[in-house]
Amino acid sequence: MHIYVDADACPVIAIIENKAQKYNVAVTLLCDTNHVLTSAYSEVVVVGAGADAVDYKLINICHKGDVVVSQDYGVAAMALGKGAYAIHQSGKWYTNDNIDRMLMERHLNKKARRSSNKAHLKGPKKRTKEDDERFAESFERLIQMALAAS
Repeated sequence: MHIYVDADACPVIAIIENKAQKYNVAVTLLCDTNHVLTSAYSEVVVVGAGADAVDYKLINICHKGDVVVSQDYGVAAMALGKGAYAIHQSGKWYTNDNIDRMLMERHLNKKARRSSNKAHLKGPKKRTKEDDERFAESFERLIQMALAAS
């Protein structure tokens, strides 16, 4: 089992590495050339800055039973298709039962934004300590489940 992280602007890298070390699981952080990442624990893979380059690289190297951390529903859907586990940085697990609904909601929201006269919608709210705790607990449960299944 291996953990792959879509690490561009990922706020939970320290938590991921902490839990991975606890269970002795390798981690690969993938980012594009617009981001600078260093890690004492994880392998860092820098991919060209093309649109979705990190996403495609991540999906090409992940395998069945691996864990993928991404906030991108499309990446999560492709990871699930390969038999990998996928989790959002909020701690929500992507599953075969919920991914279709999430992709449809993303599509409908994008469509609504395009048809809106507003030039800019508010971004996500500021991350809290509780958000990090929720992710850490959910991520650890996912690691335990993935290890038990392997």
